[in-house]
Amino acid sequence: MSETNRTGEEHTIEGFGYHQELHRALKFRHLLAYGMVFMVPIAPMGIYGFVVGPGLGMVPFIYMVGIVAMTFTALSYRWMSQEFPITGSVYSYVQRGLNAHLGFLAGWMIMADYLLAPALLYGFTGLWLNALVPSIPIWVFIVIFVAINTFVTARGITVTAQTNFFLLAIELVALVIFLVIGLKYVLVDGGGTGGLSFDPIFQPDKVNLSFVAAAASIAVLSFLGFDGISTLAEETDRPERTVGNATVAALIILGLIFVTQTYVAALIHPNYETLNPELAFFQIARDAGGAFLYYLLLVVNVIAVGIANALAAQVAISRILYSVSRDDMLPASGFLSRIHPRYRTPFNATLFVGVVTLVVALIFAVDTITKFVNFGALTAFMALNISVFVYFFIRRGRRESIWDFFKYLLFPLSGFAIIAYVWSGFDRNTFIFGFSWLAVGIIIGAIKTKGFREKPAVIEDL
Repeated sequence: MSETNRTGEEHTIEGFGYHQELHRALKFRHLLAYGMVFMVPIAPMGIYGFVVGPGLGMVPFIYMVGIVAMTFTALSYRWMSQEFPITGSVYSYVQRGLNAHLGFLAGWMIMADYLLAPALLYGFTGLWLNALVPSIPIWVFIVIFVAINTFVTARGITVTAQTNFFLLAIELVALVIFLVIGLKYVLVDGGGTGGLSFDPIFQPDKVNLSFVAAAASIAVLSFLGFDGISTLAEETDRPERTVGNATVAALIILGLIFVTQTYVAALIHPNYETLNPELAFFQIARDAGGAFLYYLLLVVNVIAVGIANALAAQVAISRILYSVSRDDMLPASGFLSRIHPRYRTPFNATLFVGVVTLVVALIFAVDTITKFVNFGALTAFMALNISVFVYFFIRRGRRESIWDFFKYLLFPLSGFAIIAYVWSGFDRNTFIFGFSWLAVGIIIGAIKTKGFREKPAVIEDL
């Protein structure tokens, strides 16, 4: 039986040239929770002050644009996860849908994002906690959080999944408390706008094509994380169905949550020009709920970023390292592809990620990491969207119906165009870092494939 045109339980990892090594224990609810934790339901709280000004007070509108913009790429993940339900995410999809060598480079690029993201999150957490407890150095908090997440990640996917549910519940409970207090402040106490308003959603005199384009560039970067769901394919029951559905569902649900909380924030404090950019959302929380709500959201944000989000990122990168290493495409592949016999996790890759994350977080400043963290992900997304078009529309000839034209031509090319637009807006230093990282990947790929003349053995065998 070929590796395509299979459905349901007929999908086996052996059909793609591998053996089942990871613990297949996850279902839709686990993937949805993981994706939501990765994207962070309360993410707008940390960046609201930096978005509301460029958004002219229409932050909910910006997130609506983001839902539409990123849905195209989410659908590309869905189509490819149905066709290739194996771990490795964009590495595996581009490798098998477009080209084996380009697949390695796509995987290499997204590694930059996944390796830097946890370090950035730990850096923010250390800064926030140091502000609350100045007597404890930032590096102490970073070491503690790295140790906790590395331990949880290494212990097994079921432990990680249970932790995700707990952390997600904390975030959602805090969010509900904010929404209830905020709406009471506006609708009952008469604070803020004193009632519902359409201004935060849409102001026709301020919205034009250039504004929408700028909004897309802001929103796209706020939705990164849904793609991590695909790294858990080999630990998921019926991944050809579950992974894609969870990816799209997480994106839409989180988008609606983003819209809701920023809408209520805009009602509470419509005069956004008076807000402190770094603590804007927490300032709004204090307006509505006093010191209680201010400190509650600060503490929950520390948990969401320093534990929940960073944990999800470490899980994703360890799976990608495992996937690329079992194809012998990285230095020390034998070490990184080793599975723990009891926990059935990529144990060595997990420990390696913990060490790298700790070193990066301790050496580099937060603002330096921030500039570079998204370059790799967006570059990989562009390759993914092109892969959908080439694989389905060109190679497989799926263009018999109007729906095929939407799925395999219009949608992926739209996703590519949106991501390319945002990608083109990176600054000079980000491009220097990104292309330097790419150059290192090209060198490694050339060495491993004898000048790109050979493909990974698993691809050659198939």
